[in-house]
Amino acid sequence: MNYLSKVKRAKELIIESLVKYPDIVVGSSFGKDSMVTLGLIKEALNGIPMPVFGIMANTEFQDTYDFADKIWKKWKLNYTEYRFDQEDGGVAKCCGTPKVNATKEAVRDVSAWISGVRSTEGITRANFREVEERGGLVKINPIVEFTELDVWRYLALNEIPINPKYKEGYRSLGCALCAYPEEDEGETERAGRWK
Repeated sequence: MNYLSKVKRAKELIIESLVKYPDIVVGSSFGKDSMVTLGLIKEALNGIPMPVFGIMANTEFQDTYDFADKIWKKWKLNYTEYRFDQEDGGVAKCCGTPKVNATKEAVRDVSAWISGVRSTEGITRANFREVEERGGLVKINPIVEFTELDVWRYLALNEIPINPKYKEGYRSLGCALCAYPEEDEGETERAGRWK
């Protein structure tokens, strides 16, 4: 599937999902993939508001907190932020139970949510599908087929702002405990995580 077909399909899936699940919400980390997802939603729904939630650790980069704050205000998002403290044990327990619990709280009263995950991000995401269901909760992944190039192309063509950490050489943003700038062009996209 080419880039334009992926964009078209993503917007169709967003519209279909809103019709099928009127209580749907959007999860956003305000990283590059989340910004593409939010941009597609804005474009597909032509300004129809959709609730957005963010799951933020107490160890996020300050740039991420500031960027999220700027975007939800500028784009007039119906935004709720759920903060959690990282467990003792540092990176070994990074984004474990506290993050899962915060996410469960965010989606507790809905039947579906939209995520910005992509199957091309790494081996652990290779089997993700457009629509997934676990325990009665539906997860919609409109950009699941996008490549990293598709993401950057969409952001550039639509002049969508990005987290300033990308300008420092990061390819994949986690929190300040686990994310590092790219060290070698041959690295995989998420190689900068958990070093």
